Amino acid sequence: MTLETLNTRIDGATLIVTINRPDVLNALNSKVINELEQVMDHIISTPEIRGAVLTGAGEKAFVAGADISEINALGNLQAETYSLRGQDVFFKIERNSKPVVAAVNGFALGGGCELAMACHLRIASEKARFGQPEVNLGLIPGYGGTQRLTRLIGRGKATEYLLTGGLINATEAERLGLVNYVVPPNDLLGKCLEILNAIYQKSSSAISMTLAAIDVGVNDTQQGFTEEARLFGKAVSSPDGREGTLAFLEKRKANFL
Repeated sequence: MTLETLNTRIDGATLIVTINRPDVLNALNSKVINELEQVMDHIISTPEIRGAVLTGAGEKAFVAGADISEINALGNLQAETYSLRGQDVFFKIERNSKPVVAAVNGFALGGGCELAMACHLRIASEKARFGQPEVNLGLIPGYGGTQRLTRLIGRGKATEYLLTGGLINATEAERLGLVNYVVPPNDLLGKCLEILNAIYQKSSSAISMTLAAIDVGVNDTQQGFTEEARLFGKAVSSPDGREGTLAFLEKRKANFL
């Protein structure tokens, strides 16, 4: 994998992915989006990788937004295609069969907030700030911000932040349910790895099926229940399901594949 805008390294079973454009506060452009897709494909196809952490380089920003100079040059249909392309890649993150955790180390604005929301879990530094300030530029979110923010924090508060472009500090983000934890900056990566390592103790097939059921239900409540039942049947009859239930009955630790 040849990457220009992302740095990657392995920590145990976790791939740590850093958006490395600190001179522009890690702003998203087409190259970053394309390389994020490459990395997601790599995670899915590499058995040794069981999860990922996504963060930004430097101390100021996770991702401070999209590359406005790139957006400004687009026409109507080009902009729609641009939006759909970003949404497709963010769906690859959200629908990844392995957990992806956002380590939000600073500003997560516009496309950066959208990127964090596409991850399965969000851990924030005390310095983190979230927001969808597109209205300040006469724009609206294009990478799923109107949809995911509403689902995460509710229609009323999401509408307020989307229409005012106001920022959400880390404490408020945790209160609203936008992030799972807020930690001191030096503890950010450690907390992400702690959570992932706890997940790795479980059945990888059960984890992937749980993520799949959640994803379906977010978009269609009734279909979510149907999919849960289907996947429950699959889990029960799987090798890990057989091993886990037998281990419980035999009062021993399960040995998952």
